[in-house]
Amino acid sequence: MFAAEIFFKDWRNISEINFRPDAAINIFLGRNAQGKTNILEAINFASLLRSRAGKDSELIRWGKTAALIRIKFFKAGVSHELAIEISERRRIFLDANPIRPRELVGKLNSVFFSPEDLFLFKGSPVARRKFLDAQISQASPIYFWDLLKYNRIVEQRNILLKKIRDASAKANELELWDEQLACAAEKLLSKRLTSVRKLNSLANGVQQKISSCNETLSVVYEMRGLDSGEKIAENFFELLRAKRADDIKNGSTLKGPHRDDLKFFINGRELKLFGSQGQLRTVALALKLSELQFLKSETGEYPLLLLDDVMSELDADRREMLLEFLRREKIQTLITATDRAYFPPQSFGKIFFVEAGRLTQ
Repeated sequence: MFAAEIFFKDWRNISEINFRPDAAINIFLGRNAQGKTNILEAINFASLLRSRAGKDSELIRWGKTAALIRIKFFKAGVSHELAIEISERRRIFLDANPIRPRELVGKLNSVFFSPEDLFLFKGSPVARRKFLDAQISQASPIYFWDLLKYNRIVEQRNILLKKIRDASAKANELELWDEQLACAAEKLLSKRLTSVRKLNSLANGVQQKISSCNETLSVVYEMRGLDSGEKIAENFFELLRAKRADDIKNGSTLKGPHRDDLKFFINGRELKLFGSQGQLRTVALALKLSELQFLKSETGEYPLLLLDDVMSELDADRREMLLEFLRREKIQTLITATDRAYFPPQSFGKIFFVEAGRLTQ
């Protein structure tokens, strides 16, 4: 995958920029709060419709009524143009044809890595589930649709649970919802388990290289209250029945893929509990590089790589290893940084300067 031209207008603090990134490495230099991260965030938004903002109105430059993202890219050798307009509502166009938001995922694939990813391991399970779901969804849009369906069923079941708790509905009405939820859960769990097995192998391979074969990384999917064997739908249906009284009492579905977690282990010790800061950085890097390889194995080509101020979080050896990997694999990469000294003195790719939302090469 290759982005040929990128255009933003009235996005965050950016009035208007239009540039053609290099096919290899692109560096965006500038002081903090100048708009470097906004550039990467816009590209990532075009992949997954996710941002740091709580509302779409926060994505629009102050004093303006609409924002526009337009990206021309090549996928499997075919040219495409993606446009996203944000105003009172979102409008998405692929090759000038309107598409629905759920049809966007998997069109422009990207991997976004920021210092905040260091908190992935010690944060809540929600962040780890989002990480896994985003990765699988980009590789398999069908999984994304199955995820939406599952979440809708959970929402409807939770509404019914509250009604039963308030004595305005009967418990036997859960039977139909439980059957639907069990079938939907099986689709998600089957794909998650397969993907985590592949991710575990890829991430451990990278971790071995980074640590000079001193550390073994294990990525484990934890299904709470359910074994990862056969007959997932049948077993989950029985679990829902067994936990029905608890669900009614709480007014929510307490077990299922929406409650599961990812765990990470270094040499058999859980990273969340025993990992050092250096190990957190190394595993975060290994995880992102394995995410690149996972998407290539699933789609046939590398996604765009977006690195937001991560060079300051890595030591010189890890920076050199990362840049060598990107050059060797020919991965189109956009990197933000505050200091040119983080990079080799020789010229490579393109260097842009960002100041007050303006871009110069």
